[in-house]
Amino acid sequence: MRNRVFTLIALVGLLTLPLVAWGQTPAAGGTKVGVINFQGAIGNTAEGKKAVQELTKKYEPRTRELQQQQQEIQSLQEQLQKQAATLSDDEQRRLARELEEKQKRFKRGQEDYQADIQGEQQEIVQRLGQKMFRLVNEYGQQNGFAVIMEGYPQVPVYFAPIDVTEDLIKRYDAAFPVESAAPAAGTSAPPAAKPAAPAPKPSA
Repeated sequence: MRNRVFTLIALVGLLTLPLVAWGQTPAAGGTKVGVINFQGAIGNTAEGKKAVQELTKKYEPRTRELQQQQQEIQSLQEQLQKQAATLSDDEQRRLARELEEKQKRFKRGQEDYQADIQGEQQEIVQRLGQKMFRLVNEYGQQNGFAVIMEGYPQVPVYFAPIDVTEDLIKRYDAAFPVESAAPAAGTSAPPAAKPAAPAPKPSA
């Protein structure tokens, strides 16, 4: 397409993809501007939903283990508080040391959990994002867009932006079909860039 520039401005944080452009930018009055929720689009493709489901299932055992550790910590804290008046000094010190050890073990496990899951999330966003990026470029050229931006805040008020997120999700699913991608009944899959399962927070 002559005399047109199409660029994707993907401000998703985890992606470092180059901008693509050709031709010259048209006058503002003839500019066709699109916006996309890039990360949301990735997470709502069939492949994105499947990736989140698989990641959630993979980390379920570690999530349950952290939750169990958290419950043990809370139980010890309650025991120390409720029985402070009846426990001997030695028993209080023993329980306090046990509590401290459990808290340290929980903190290490939680940090490892977060690091591992975030690394896998980034890989998913990079892998799916690169394919989505190519589709957005093609879509922009084929539909006469001068620019497609990530989200509304970056679009000047004198433009009337067109949200192309749903169109790109459909294009992605058609271009990269997957099997057994539908989420379980009664649930909605979160975007791929979000944690598959939130790690329990340490007790005070």
